[in-house]
Amino acid sequence: MFRKYLVEFLGTALLSFIVFATGNYLAIGAALGIAVLLGGRISGGAFNPAIAITLLASGKINNNEIIPYIIAEILGALAGLKLVQTIIN
Repeated sequence: MFRKYLVEFLGTALLSFIVFATGNYLAIGAALGIAVLLGGRISGGAFNPAIAITLLASGKINNNEIIPYIIAEILGALAGLKLVQTIIN
């Protein structure tokens, strides 16, 4: 049950880490592709609150799942940012 939220957290953390650390569009695309390839079957591969809302609108996730998705994605983005800050400093 919580596996999909963990996947969203980890995928968003990876994606945001690459965005903050490199800013390179090829690296960002590769990170997103890897995250979707590895976690897409488990969670739907949103890794972004806007995409999670789109999945809700298309009926791919339930109404009661949207808030945990968004929370997991925000926490994942903050974890990616903290990891970059820790490595740089």
